[in-house]
Amino acid sequence: MRTLIRAAAVGAAIAATALVAPQAIAQNASAASASEQHVAGTDVQLSAKGARDARTRAVAGANPVAVAAAATLCGSGYKLDNAEQLPDSRRFGTLFTYTKYVGGVHGVCSVFDNNLGTAKHMKLKLCAGLVALGCKTDEGTFKDYAGPVKIESRDSMAVNCPPVTAIMWSDSVAIIDRARSATACD
Repeated sequence: MRTLIRAAAVGAAIAATALVAPQAIAQNASAASASEQHVAGTDVQLSAKGARDARTRAVAGANPVAVAAAATLCGSGYKLDNAEQLPDSRRFGTLFTYTKYVGGVHGVCSVFDNNLGTAKHMKLKLCAGLVALGCKTDEGTFKDYAGPVKIESRDSMAVNCPPVTAIMWSDSVAIIDRARSATACD
């Protein structure tokens, strides 16, 4: 089922790319506000934070199909906030985090992409900034990705500085063990 969903997401991303030339989508930072910038070759918008972060822009620019597929999994209204290669430039996995504010609803969504091409035990955990809303977790053996996990609320504190944890094991050894804030901590 995951492979079918992933294939549909990738297909949608490719179709969107074929319909609109990348030059028409990519926008120069000086010519457009941060909220209007897109990841080149996709219809995925960058959040203001994502547009300012050179690392996120570089990872997204090198992996537009994965960015679009992960955004499709999160759903409409989400903008790329962070893209991080894990554990480092070797890129065993990529952690994508998207945020949204639409119709009074604040949201944060994470997808942990498996870049090794072989099934690995993975865990993706996203906790709300408000303890009462708890955590969302996706854990298992995945060839493609863990997630999406998302938190949505009318209270902006729910998505203020929520912790996200991405772990990938090879046999019983954690080859990725990353805990960070999913969004900016103001």
